[in-house]
Amino acid sequence: MIEFTHVSKRFRERGDALKDLSFSLQAGEMAFLTGHSGAGKSTLLKLIGLIERPTRGQIVVDGRSLGDLPRRRIPFHRRRIGMIFQDHRLLNDRSVYDNVALPLAVTGMSGREIGRRVRAALDQVGLLAFERARPVALSSGEQQRIGIARAVVARPPLILADEPTGNLDPELSSEIYDLFERFHEVGVTLLIATHDQERVARMAHRIMRLHQGRLVADSGNW
Repeated sequence: MIEFTHVSKRFRERGDALKDLSFSLQAGEMAFLTGHSGAGKSTLLKLIGLIERPTRGQIVVDGRSLGDLPRRRIPFHRRRIGMIFQDHRLLNDRSVYDNVALPLAVTGMSGREIGRRVRAALDQVGLLAFERARPVALSSGEQQRIGIARAVVARPPLILADEPTGNLDPELSSEIYDLFERFHEVGVTLLIATHDQERVARMAHRIMRLHQGRLVADSGNW
């Protein structure tokens, strides 16, 4: 599903964010990226979503080399990825329903099918009763679940999550990780960046640890 071959990323202002990364993630696998703040976790996810481009190396996602992908194909690439952010990035002037529907609205899908998929996604995260509410009226945990519903509504084969529970208490964090487990059980590939090493150590999934932009440990290679 994902393959990095000698990938590096350098920013002009702050130097190397990633250094000579090589790893592969199989379809249907669930893995965690850990490491200190600034280790390169967010940058790695942005490279997969083509929010950033690598300085060196090759990235292949779902059999396609991202370096060969023309600009006009980037939106189609991103439609196959569900992105979950720590800060939610919700539109508070629109309803919960409208926020979740956004990834489908640009595809030309019929209104009836959009409605069916949006309500199914909201039901998955336990927020169907709030479809007409504004996100700002809901709790942080509920807002994060809106972001998850939006990420999965298009049924992408790959989900990338960047510190998805960073602002949540332990109980709400457990609920979010339970949702990720459910997606994993139906074959979705997940790559989750988190600093919560204690939690991920209790989960039976691959852990990749970054330090100063380098991959220094990978339980998938043990």
